Amino acid sequence: MLRLQAGIPAEYNDASPDDLVERIAAAKESLGDRLFVLGHHYQRDEVMRWADARGDSFGLSVLAQQRPEADYIVFCGVHFMAESADILTADHQQVVLPDLNAGCSMADMANIDEVEEAWDSIAEVTDIERVLPITYMNSSADLKAFVGARGGAVCTSSNARAVLEWAFNDPEGPNASQVLFFPDQHLGRNTGMAMGYDDSDMAVWNPRADLGGLSEAEVKRSRFLLWKGHCSVHQRFRPAHIEAFRAEHPDGIVVTHPECSYEVCSMADQVGSTDAIIKAVAAAPTGSVIGVGTEIHLVHRLNEETPDKTVVSLDPLVCPCSTMFRIDGPHLAWTLEELVAGNVVNRITVPETVAAHARLALDRMLAIT
Repeated sequence: MLRLQAGIPAEYNDASPDDLVERIAAAKESLGDRLFVLGHHYQRDEVMRWADARGDSFGLSVLAQQRPEADYIVFCGVHFMAESADILTADHQQVVLPDLNAGCSMADMANIDEVEEAWDSIAEVTDIERVLPITYMNSSADLKAFVGARGGAVCTSSNARAVLEWAFNDPEGPNASQVLFFPDQHLGRNTGMAMGYDDSDMAVWNPRADLGGLSEAEVKRSRFLLWKGHCSVHQRFRPAHIEAFRAEHPDGIVVTHPECSYEVCSMADQVGSTDAIIKAVAAAPTGSVIGVGTEIHLVHRLNEETPDKTVVSLDPLVCPCSTMFRIDGPHLAWTLEELVAGNVVNRITVPETVAAHARLALDRMLAIT
């Protein structure tokens, strides 16, 4: 998805780290309770130090909703997260993303035109009334609205199983025969496998091929139509990484995110969301060596904040989330000083026509979980 971030004044990029610290601190003090800075777990430390709250994308949006005194919500994350915050917060609250180029490659792997085309194609070969769309939180607002308008729900990596159980098995639920799950195939597959389904129940929908690259029979028989999307960071982890870690640390603990491939997650000791990974590290015995399959900034922070344990990345080449990495000290300083001057830059707004249906999908998720 194309987003245009104009260059910020050179004074910010040329500023020293100490100068940026002074300017950000002064701006935060000036704005006081009118400002609420949110920091996603994958943010770099120079940004995270200024966060009034840190967490995962949906949890941060809920926290923003609970701070009505804050006129400005500065979301240090990526675009879809800021959209969710705008959907959930009050009309007087303005959500700002310090760098508009901070998108999400996974979220961009499914756009509304592709999903609508897929939906129409599926409807040509099967009973579309028995198909339920489920979107991962890592998706644009218009996809959340698409799901909400068709009776589906949003899910997070921590509640995906509960949402899918509701879709298929809840007596008061939609009693779906199939789900179209987007945009991350791995979360859908890992969750389905944990529920007792197998490969024969799943098919990968390729949006760039006719009928998703599937036969009519495959579309009809698959319980899970999994969108061909992935996280650019989590797809890097391989079984060989776990094998190498276990060879070096026979008593080590392996924890991976469910956006990793099924082959990787099936070898892990624990699989869970970002918050689950944090809890797993906290619960590990003193002296543990923990190999983690997720974004490197969180891994480094966990290692620093738990000095009685050793926390390392399973990927020796270390790949940060390049879009999260766009949020930096210069952009944050620029954003806050503009707010002090009365200028709201990079405001993220979701039209109410979209927000209303997206809110339905989010509310269903909350009701389920």
